[in-house]
Amino acid sequence: MAEIENGLTYKDAGVDIDAGEALVARIGPAAKATRRPGADASLGGFGGLFDLKAAGFKDPILVSGTDGVGTKLKLAIDTGRFDGIGQDLVAMCVNDIVVQGAEPLFFLDYYATGKLEVEAAATVVEGIARACKESGCALIGGETAEMPGLYAKGDFDLAGFCVGAVERDRVLPKLQAMQAGDVLIGVASSGGHSNGYSLVRKVVEKSGLALNADAPFAPGKTLGAALLTPTRLYVKAALEAIQTGGVKGLAHITGGGITDNLPRCLPEGLDAEVDLDAIAVPPVFSWLARQAGIAEAEMLRTFNCGIGLVAVADEKNAGHVIDAFQEAGDRAVRIGKLVAGDGEAKVVYRGALKL
Repeated sequence: MAEIENGLTYKDAGVDIDAGEALVARIGPAAKATRRPGADASLGGFGGLFDLKAAGFKDPILVSGTDGVGTKLKLAIDTGRFDGIGQDLVAMCVNDIVVQGAEPLFFLDYYATGKLEVEAAATVVEGIARACKESGCALIGGETAEMPGLYAKGDFDLAGFCVGAVERDRVLPKLQAMQAGDVLIGVASSGGHSNGYSLVRKVVEKSGLALNADAPFAPGKTLGAALLTPTRLYVKAALEAIQTGGVKGLAHITGGGITDNLPRCLPEGLDAEVDLDAIAVPPVFSWLARQAGIAEAEMLRTFNCGIGLVAVADEKNAGHVIDAFQEAGDRAVRIGKLVAGDGEAKVVYRGALKL
């Protein structure tokens, strides 16, 4: 076909292929650093490969998860702070599969925007790679989509996809092994993680504070930086706790809080009795509750309120499980026990949050 003078190009339509290639070149070393047995974590192929045999599995069950970071992403965009949002993305996925006993194996990301800003995108993906490496998970691929007209200037969206594996006889939860008297162990969160941020943004708006103002609850940080504290990665600590043999179940506390998430790992006929007095509530939640007059029940169904992970363990091994979390760098405490129920599992609260 003959060259047409002044003919339209893909770049004229708003899509810069060269920028996409520049991004791949920039993030290549970060992805390569996440190599692990089973994956070489190189980018550029049409699909990512993983060798379960090379990873040491004999009779594995695959466990998959996908998530985003919700409207916390809007705070990152408004502040121009992208260094922690990649960890949020990874954590929301890998924390979901480790609670089923699975070791995360590989991760893929999806980054969509109206106009690709290489520096911002690279910062996000490099954060994803760091979090993958910390979780023992290979970043083996992803997709960057430039879609002019669909996103406002400066906006972008993220999604993550993780696959892990667990030997067939180690899948969690072990529902039939649970009984009244089993101990509930709460593992501390790093803050809001990536849930409830539509309400967080409403509270910020109501407060009248700018995102670059000093955070009332975090001395030395701006409000935006404090609210963007990355989601805690629980993989290494949870796998260590599972190795004790005392863990019967785990729950990742995300949207819905303890109220909705803990029953997901419990059998019918058993309820979770949670002692709210035992929970050390991070200052960010106290500020949110007081600033907007949010009721305790609403806090408990919207936020993690200081507990990002809950383990169920028998009384005999509870101390070993707590020690495993602590030795891995997480703060863990008893927050209750399982009690006899009368149907579908539910959470029964005792005491009150220290808001």
